[in-house]
Formats: sequence, C-alpha cells, structure tokens
Amino acid sequence: MATPLVIGIAGGTASGKTTVARRIVDSLAGHRVAFLDQDSYYRDLSDTPLEERKAFNFDHPDAFDVPLLLQHIRALKVGRSVEKPVYSFAEHTRTRETVPVQAGDVLIVEGILVLSIEALRLEQDMRIFVDADDDVRIIRRLERDILERGRDFKSVVNQYFRTVRPMHLGFVEPSKRYADIIIPHGGNNEIAIEMVVGAIGGRLSSLM
Repeated sequence: MATPLVIGIAGGTASGKTTVARRIVDSLAGHRVAFLDQDSYYRDLSDTPLEERKAFNFDHPDAFDVPLLLQHIRALKVGRSVEKPVYSFAEHTRTRETVPVQAGDVLIVEGILVLSIEALRLEQDMRIFVDADDDVRIIRRLERDILERGRDFKSVVNQYFRTVRPMHLGFVEPSKRYADIIIPHGGNNEIAIEMVVGAIGGRLSSLM
C-alpha cells in the first residue's frame, strides 16, 4: 500500500474547515479517505472538577493530546487502522467510546492548530488554511455551540473573549504563513475549493 497523501486543514474557529474537508472527501470518489479531526483529541479532563473544566483554555496547543494524534497519523500512514477518541463538549471529557478509522489513499487532518503545531505540520504533504471574517466566525460559533454543544449564549461569548480570540491571534492566524493554499471567505468558496480539489487530484495521480 502506498503512503497516503496527508492534507492538513486549519483555520479559525467556525471558519468552514469541516465544510471544506467534507467537500474534498465528496470530490474524491473512488479514493479511500481517512479523516482525523483535532477536536476529538482534546486532553481528557475527567480528573478535573467541572467548573475548572469550563474555565480551561481549549484553544491553546497544550489543550490537545498531540502525542496520541501523532501516533494515529503515523499509524494510518503505514496502513494501520486506529480508534479515534470521542470527546464530550458538554462535559469536557473524553468518553469511553471510540470511532474506528481505516487507512486510505488520503488522510485529512483538520483543526484550528494543525498548522501551528510543528510536529503535526511536518507530517503533512499539503497544507490548507480556511480564512473567514471574524464577525462571520463568531456568529457561526454561537450557533454551533448553542445548538450542537449544549452551551448558553453568555458562556460562549465569555469564552470567545477570554481565550478563543487571544489564541486565534497568537497561534491560529500566524499559522497561515505555513499554508500552501489559503481559501478565503470560508467553506462556501466554490472556485477556491474546486482549485484545491484539482491540486489534490494532481498530487494523487503522481503518487499512483
């Protein structure tokens, strides 16, 4: 089995990273695609009191179990399957469940800091940064966290100003300089995504 093409997709919170990743997966019909989302690799805080968990900085590189994510990336690159953890955003803990991920022709690694953390970046063959305006991202984050993650409006806003925005300026935005491709206007940029898909197709053809 050939080593898969590893694609990193980074960008700010609610910028459209997952949308771009799904569009790429849909476009690669006929290819096996493995997908690892960095959000599944938050450190397990089950030994920390709930109130302290709520105040934790989830947007700093130290919030992630980078060694486990690296282990899984490297396993998939040599053709081994992995058990991806499942994280509870309501409880801020890792659940006992896992999701099996099979190795494929392409491995997509998606998350806010996958370009910022050097060890993750060095595993990637193609690096993509999904860009979106701050006002668009905060509105999307409010909608997502309230409707999908059981948060209330005040807690989402407080977290945004306390940690999300400072960490975006300190870690996420600067990582844009490592990107091979920058997709402006978020995940709905049809032309940019088509160009990315074309570039991926060309790289895959050269590897086959």
